[in-house]
Amino acid sequence: MKSPTHGGDSSRLPNPSSQKRAAGMACAAGPDPPSASAEDERPQWDNKLQYLLSCVGFAVGLGNLWRFPYLCQTHGGGAFLIPYVIALVFEGIPLFHVELAIGQRLRRGSIGVWRAISPYLGGVGLGCFTVSLLVSLYYNTILAWVLWYLLNSFQHPLPWSTCPLDLNRTGLVQECQDTSPVTYFWYRQTLNITPDINDSGAVQGRLLLCMAASWAVVYLCVIRGIETAGKAIYFTALFPYVVLSVFLVRGLTLPGATEGLLHLFTPDMQVLRNPRVWLDAATQIFFSLSLAFGGHIAFASYNPPRNHCERDAVTIALVNSMTSLYASIAVFSVLGFKAANDHGRCLDGNILLLLNAFDLPDQSVSRDDYAAVLSHLNATQPERVARLPLQVCHLEDFLDKSASGTGLAFIVFAEAVLHMPGAPVWAVLFFGMLFSLGLSSMFGNMESILTPLFDQWVRPRRVPKEVLTGLVCLACFLLASGFTLQSGNYWLEIFDQHAASLNLIFLAFFEVVGVIYVYGMKRFCDDVAWMTGRRPGLYWQVTWKVVSPLLLLTILVAYLALLASRPPSYRAWNPQHEAFPSREEKPYQGWVQVACVLLSFLPSLWVPGVALAQLLAQRRQKQPSAPQDRRPELQGGGVC
Repeated sequence: MKSPTHGGDSSRLPNPSSQKRAAGMACAAGPDPPSASAEDERPQWDNKLQYLLSCVGFAVGLGNLWRFPYLCQTHGGGAFLIPYVIALVFEGIPLFHVELAIGQRLRRGSIGVWRAISPYLGGVGLGCFTVSLLVSLYYNTILAWVLWYLLNSFQHPLPWSTCPLDLNRTGLVQECQDTSPVTYFWYRQTLNITPDINDSGAVQGRLLLCMAASWAVVYLCVIRGIETAGKAIYFTALFPYVVLSVFLVRGLTLPGATEGLLHLFTPDMQVLRNPRVWLDAATQIFFSLSLAFGGHIAFASYNPPRNHCERDAVTIALVNSMTSLYASIAVFSVLGFKAANDHGRCLDGNILLLLNAFDLPDQSVSRDDYAAVLSHLNATQPERVARLPLQVCHLEDFLDKSASGTGLAFIVFAEAVLHMPGAPVWAVLFFGMLFSLGLSSMFGNMESILTPLFDQWVRPRRVPKEVLTGLVCLACFLLASGFTLQSGNYWLEIFDQHAASLNLIFLAFFEVVGVIYVYGMKRFCDDVAWMTGRRPGLYWQVTWKVVSPLLLLTILVAYLALLASRPPSYRAWNPQHEAFPSREEKPYQGWVQVACVLLSFLPSLWVPGVALAQLLAQRRQKQPSAPQDRRPELQGGGVC
């Protein structure tokens, strides 16, 4: 790491005269903020590329790979890009710029930043800290699953390619025969899932070991904050792009790749009339950039004070969005190949039925001839054809069977690689890419947790970074061990749906309102001008002051309405279900619904809670104080 420069943490000014000198910083460009004492010095990034890759690695995560393509496919293909780009321009980039600017100017983590802006906004930082902690628990569980698949990929044939023998070794396991080898490996041999969330089941040792290994890797990478994570980011941020490029080049040469890409991006403008499309676009760009977690504030706090944060915000946001498009092309070229294989097997099954029923010579009917032969037989012998259990084989139907989230990674894509020559190699590349993607995102999550701890409550000389980081990782591992129960997947889905979504939108709304309306637009623009050398233009000011807050408020209300209109339920994997292998829809028990409500609102309650506590503390003060300007200031910012 570079040694800290003289542009240190000026939020702790040594004497009143220094404070007076710093008061004019926001009003006009001047010298760098005065240096702090040696024990307050802050590490910096080795170079600008390291910082950019860290932000890109935090923003680009598993959602870019398995959520964005699904939304494009579900919401009109290329038509979905219209609301997505609008949300990027008027919501994502402006909010991203605010986070980078306040982190860089104050050189603190999320909790310290919002306390400095206003004591009444301290709950925003605590809310970001809490959300990051909750997300880290289940996010690293997904990495444990990925690691389990990665370890199982180093064998031929792949273990999810065939059904295992039953206990008597006289046939195949019935549950596997009723579903598929890939699905059976995921639900039974990996999760060993229970049929009901109320049945916790036992801890799965293999998953617990994988989770311990995942947290150990995270600990080794973030053991000294950006001093170690910054080195690891070169691999974790760049490796996914290399693998995606390999999959793209290989996928485009596979049969069915063209059909898959056309199915993904063919626009259907009619869907834009559906409000859900706009809501999904707005939330996708919001979560894709990892806004309101506090990680970007922490990363920016290690920048030099005069870094051009405006350029960084635009660059990182565009790279993130282009990565989503790039990943979609690579993923759907391979999924198009899988759909073509499934379609071919469907045709082969129907052809075999026709050959046996009408005593036709072997290989007399090809896939290309099937439609013409079936049409001829329907015209000449419709009764006999009607009695055959022929399947409906349309390529579009198989393309529509793609999924999002874990279903895409561990079922759909895991099956797709089975049909590729050298399947174990492609499996190792795919799951290795997923692990590196998730690991780079975990760096940002951990910085969202560790940086506020280092800044606010811990003196490095008393508690070394290595010890505190180890304690945090150990505590997270112990808390997350519940996800390794047989019912763990159900709880992970609850955390994924409720821990972040509503809270992040709520916290982001208070972020932009706090900076623009509490600190003040003019003073914030003065600080940005001091850092970048250029005053924010009309686009930035209009989006910060009007467009972004209104968009966030609209999304928040729409999201609440969506949650209220949808009864809480989950889809259980129950082999005894009459419609098995379809998952059984079950309502949540009352105590589970209480847990969902707590996850949905608990982090956000820090905002009114801290504000109320601060108000009561002010009222309890007995001594009257002279009237003074109590407006909050960013680091080195003065009243303009």
